Amino acid sequence: MKLTRATLRAATFGAVALLASLSPLAAQDIANTPRRATLSVSGEGKASAVPDMATLTTGVVSEGKTAREALDANSTAVAAMIAAIKTAGVEPRDISTSGFSVQPQYTPQKKEGDALRIAGYQVNNAVTVRLRDLGKLGDLLDQLVTNGANQIDGIAFDIAEPGKLEDMARAEAVKDARHQAGIIAEAAGVRLVRVISIAGEGGVQPMPRMMMAARAQKMDSVPVEAGETQVRAGVTVVYEIEPL
Repeated sequence: MKLTRATLRAATFGAVALLASLSPLAAQDIANTPRRATLSVSGEGKASAVPDMATLTTGVVSEGKTAREALDANSTAVAAMIAAIKTAGVEPRDISTSGFSVQPQYTPQKKEGDALRIAGYQVNNAVTVRLRDLGKLGDLLDQLVTNGANQIDGIAFDIAEPGKLEDMARAEAVKDARHQAGIIAEAAGVRLVRVISIAGEGGVQPMPRMMMAARAQKMDSVPVEAGETQVRAGVTVVYEIEPL
């Protein structure tokens, strides 16, 4: 039997098409490439340190019969409050306005359907402060109230340079994954061969400690406890395994 070049090309094309139509597993079987089993585990790591900075939001709420009266009173109080913040050693780059509003205040309705009437106005001006010296926090809180602040919201303690702490959390996450993989492999009667892949899970998650405060009250000294700040990291590690 004599084969022409056209016949050979057609046969070759058909073989290639047949291989391409096969599933990846079938193609591996044909190529005699055994697929090794894998084990996927997730690990979590934590690291803690004493915080060295704090962020808080403070502000002034003022009321007046007219919007102008409320705004003038508020502006005077906020200016004094910001001056106190700067006097406490906070740099201008760490002071930012985070909220401002002028809202009408209405008289209570005597009965349903009564027209709303404006009784006055309320002005709210909030400032977010980042304090890089926690030793000054208690005095700062005291000075804020002394100089016009009548609202202090959440105080969050954090670390200015968290890189080293984050690295520690990542390392602990990998160790945790390796520990879990070893336990599972031993129980299953297999051996860990090598790491195929490592993937972080959503990056490092900071866990700043919060201290909530309602309307601030004047006191000679404001006791503050910073505690510890914690970060968490997660990883997923895939191992190649084989029977013992």
